[in-house]
Amino acid sequence: MTLPAAVQRYLDKRGAAGPWRLEGALPGPVRGAIVIPSLAEADSLFLTLQSLAQNPRAWLARFLVVVVVNHGEQAEAESRQQNVADLARLSAYAPDSPLNLAWVDAASFGQEIPDKLAGVGFARKLGMDLALTALDWSTEPLLVCLDADTLVAGNYLETIDRHFQQSACGAAVLPYRHQPAADPAMQAAIERYELFLRSYVYGLKLAGSPYAFDTVGSAMACRAMAYVRCGGMNSRRAGEDFYFLQKIAKTDGVSPLSGTTVSPAPRISARVPFGTGRSMARLLGGERQAVLFYPVEVFKVLAEWLQAVGDGLDREGEALLLAAEAVSPHLATYLHTLDWLATWAKIRKNHLSRTQRLQAFHAWFDGFRSLRLIHLLCENGHPRGEPQELLPGYFAWAGCPCPQTLAEMLGVLRGDAAYST
Repeated sequence: MTLPAAVQRYLDKRGAAGPWRLEGALPGPVRGAIVIPSLAEADSLFLTLQSLAQNPRAWLARFLVVVVVNHGEQAEAESRQQNVADLARLSAYAPDSPLNLAWVDAASFGQEIPDKLAGVGFARKLGMDLALTALDWSTEPLLVCLDADTLVAGNYLETIDRHFQQSACGAAVLPYRHQPAADPAMQAAIERYELFLRSYVYGLKLAGSPYAFDTVGSAMACRAMAYVRCGGMNSRRAGEDFYFLQKIAKTDGVSPLSGTTVSPAPRISARVPFGTGRSMARLLGGERQAVLFYPVEVFKVLAEWLQAVGDGLDREGEALLLAAEAVSPHLATYLHTLDWLATWAKIRKNHLSRTQRLQAFHAWFDGFRSLRLIHLLCENGHPRGEPQELLPGYFAWAGCPCPQTLAEMLGVLRGDAAYST
């Protein structure tokens, strides 16, 4: 099938260039592709594939599964050996699997990813870019991100497909819940980390931020054309999910998906500078400060700033800057560093309607700039701390009863029916 012109232009200008190609089962054009980066995963990868295989065969036939077995040029010998073993195991596993299973060899000699690119971001990008050539472009094909340590439910594919049939947005975030840990210490660590992730999104939601959605790499999906429009996946070693979803939110929107759940493993890892694995390692090493929570006051500052702009779309930049000063001197200082006056003047000039102006503002004051503001406020009078001390303020602001325990707080933020407020 000939690729749409926009897709071909993307691949020519921004696609992952190199010796890599899809191998394995390559059926005709498919409805969607599930892309799984894999670095020395061994059994974890095949447990993930087995969970995918529990989906009905009619749905499995519509999707291609792409495993990107990868490492950098300076990878440790143990990782190299395991990747070689995983590639061989994939080749043997594929013929008897109900999956349309393909893989990308980014691990054999001459196929390794250059060290300047090595990481989960480029591995995702590589798989997603290659998958574009296998999709059925007569429909609105999908790209789905999964991780090699993550289990899915039997209705995973059908639920994703149904969501995009009903949603006008270009991307979706899936419900997630970490798998139970091997021991109580690990369980306490993963619950603390997941509570931190969810409380941050909850704070953004209370503040009225359009970026109030989870950014978990194994729990996101998008229309393939939306992927192309936003410029594709980035090549970051960590945080690639945050930056990708923020980018696609600006071009095509992100909506929450419901009806299925993905379950990442609560494992320890030092592969990336931050994220679940690194935080787990630090927590289990006794560093509770590795995961400290944000006070509700920083989200209230963000809320007042977003409200001030929303109410003042026809006002001059100086007037909004004075409003920011009244909210927080630190907010006003931050806006100065972002060249607020020139930025707002440009937004007003280029976007005449209030709707367009507000959209342009949110595209500029995005999730990353919101996070930077929150960190600045935490460094200036609103220190981070323990969840039992700080999270009750969130529930009070929301007008909800405060859960009595951290487990109950996590249950509420997960949306568990037993803890509904």
